[in-house]
Amino acid sequence: IVAQEITAGALPVPVTLVELRSVGPSLGAESIARSLVAGIIGLVIVALFMLLYYRLSGAIAVVALAIYTLISIAVYKLSGLTPYPIVMTLAGTAGFILSIGMAVDANILIFERMKEELRSGKSLLASTEAGFDRAWTSIRDSNMSTLITCVILYMFGASIIRGFAVTLGIGVLISMFTAVVVSRTLLRWVIRRKWAQNPALYGVKPEETRS
Repeated sequence: IVAQEITAGALPVPVTLVELRSVGPSLGAESIARSLVAGIIGLVIVALFMLLYYRLSGAIAVVALAIYTLISIAVYKLSGLTPYPIVMTLAGTAGFILSIGMAVDANILIFERMKEELRSGKSLLASTEAGFDRAWTSIRDSNMSTLITCVILYMFGASIIRGFAVTLGIGVLISMFTAVVVSRTLLRWVIRRKWAQNPALYGVKPEETRS
């Protein structure tokens, strides 16, 4: 009876085998490897852009981005010691790569604020502190909205979506730390050096500053 129900309404058309493929686990591993290569290429391009456009502050952002990557990898590795290990699936890799771009966005907001303060005639130290303080609210609000989205995706999404939400959420939290704490600490150290007092090193031409 079950067989009759399955074949009910079937058209009397012969089935011809055209192609037979076997999909093994190596296909998924290859996809993840390609995604990682794409992420590395994107990271290099972003680093070059930051260096060319923001110069010295861009170099600091690149260092902070490298620290961000190391911390993220360490978190993923250490999660294997917990009952809830993080498995880097294809969707999880996408979330990690996306969080890299968001980490750069935070630095861009800070550096643009810093350049505005330099153009207004403030000192390098005052411009740096004002840049971080005024950009913090924008960074906080944008990252909080992303974290809320990650929580919703994890609660109501499928398993593959949960992997994306977890890596993106962890990446956002780490990026907030590296952009606000690491970048700020490095900038405070650099701007006290005599060779780093020229506003041109931060993307601001001398004629743009008010004396």
